[in-house]
Amino acid sequence: MLIYVGPTPMSSHLFLLSPADSPLYSLSYHSTKASASQSLPLSSNLPTWSTSAFAGTLTALSGATSVAQTGHPGGSGQKQIGSGTDRAVVQMIANASLDVVEEVMRTNNAMYLKAVDKFNEWTVSAFVTPGNMKFVLLHDSKNEEGIRAFFLDVWELYVKTMMNPFHTAYTPIRSSTFDTRVRASAKKHL
Repeated sequence: MLIYVGPTPMSSHLFLLSPADSPLYSLSYHSTKASASQSLPLSSNLPTWSTSAFAGTLTALSGATSVAQTGHPGGSGQKQIGSGTDRAVVQMIANASLDVVEEVMRTNNAMYLKAVDKFNEWTVSAFVTPGNMKFVLLHDSKNEEGIRAFFLDVWELYVKTMMNPFHTAYTPIRSSTFDTRVRASAKKHL
């Protein structure tokens, strides 16, 4: 069921994974561009007493954003969207989509694999480098050309980082310059 809630910021989550599927870099980006509508999570349709006790389980099963209760019992508990569980759910969706990415890789020789999977409101797009690095992007809006341009920018930045003699391959990328440039590309394209 879709419920119109007005313009909302779009969010995207990028993961760079080594050929062995170990995470090397991740970014959560919330765009200032607004989306026309948004689907509310399954937990928003349930009474507050049912989401407070099972928020983690319900969140993981529905793929929705997490719901945390504030206030004290008997008071007017307000829902707050966004907590540590959000990150875990996004990582779970990205990891679950890796099998689909590898299946598409077998049938498609292109580097940009477009949208390979969908989980509730999240669409999973993927990009695979010639060295078998996987760039996985979870996003909640359709912007195929922007996503393609973003992946190409990130790939160029990744290659430049790998050419640095002080960075070893398949180790986490902790460069603040890399992070700043990926964020700038996300702002430009997503």
